[in-house]
Amino acid sequence: MKAAVFIAPGQIEVQETAKPEIDGENQAIIRVVRASVCGSDLWWYRGIAKREANTLVGHEAIGVVEQVSADVSQIKVGDFVIVPFTHGCGHCVACLNGFEGNCLNQKPGSNGGYQAEFMKYEPADSGLVKIPGTPADYTDEQLASLQTLSDVMATGFHAAKNAEVKPGDTVAVIGDGAVGLCGVIGAKLLGAEKIILLSHHEDRAALGREFGATDIVAQKGAAAVQQVLALTKENAGVDAVLECVGAAGAIDQAGQIARPGAVIGRVGVPHAEPKSNQLFWKNIGLRGGIASVTKPDKELLLKAVLDGEINPGKVFTRSFDLDHAADAYAAMDQRQAIKSLLVID
Repeated sequence: MKAAVFIAPGQIEVQETAKPEIDGENQAIIRVVRASVCGSDLWWYRGIAKREANTLVGHEAIGVVEQVSADVSQIKVGDFVIVPFTHGCGHCVACLNGFEGNCLNQKPGSNGGYQAEFMKYEPADSGLVKIPGTPADYTDEQLASLQTLSDVMATGFHAAKNAEVKPGDTVAVIGDGAVGLCGVIGAKLLGAEKIILLSHHEDRAALGREFGATDIVAQKGAAAVQQVLALTKENAGVDAVLECVGAAGAIDQAGQIARPGAVIGRVGVPHAEPKSNQLFWKNIGLRGGIASVTKPDKELLLKAVLDGEINPGKVFTRSFDLDHAADAYAAMDQRQAIKSLLVID
């Protein structure tokens, strides 16, 4: 089979590799229909984070189940499924409390190999999310939105949930990448009345408005802080902040625009931890981390996509076939795409 392989920073190759096989319990082999490049993939692509050479890449996919291990009971051959980047067992303390991204029973090395013609996933019974019908029942646009449910839409929603967004809230979203834009959708789903997107790019700001942002703040630094505050009651700050960047400076900025008692929901993978004194003096909460996927998909997000209530697939502004996976990475690295989609079947 063909699969995308990391060679060195800035170098992705599509190679012929062995098709994965069932070799344990609670496993499924999936024929991949769509995959995608994540912003976090750019860390090792740019050489910021280390990755072992000649390893399979990708952690976001949807596809059709080809084979399952004998013990699998909830998933069957032929099922069309969302393949999350998480691997929740469904019964540990973390999973039972809604934090499957922190599953206590995840096996090491579980992620990787989603950008391929076939992949293996476990635990199949508790992790995979069934989509009604078959891929042929959906348009390309719908398939793109279903693909976001494997990571980016669930991650944006996780930011909103962790920020404790409530109906009527004023919310700020820091970060206009795919996660931040999906955070706008998440805040709207939870009933936010005013959603302020901090964005410096016209195309991303336009998509943010389409997703539900009521205000765009294009300034940077102190000017951005002042404009956000001016959009809130008594210039006191927003009720919730979705931090979708990961830089320590983004957390610091979140603290400046949050009202006393607000909560910051963070999903940007941090480069460094921020200073916390500012948050203490304003009674601001800071929480977040690795998103859950299976639980929010089953409870809310899949239905919202199927009903046409949300269309997060619009974050994919470039599409590539698997043979051009290297171009998909380059497009995101060079900001020629908000997010790159891989059409595999």
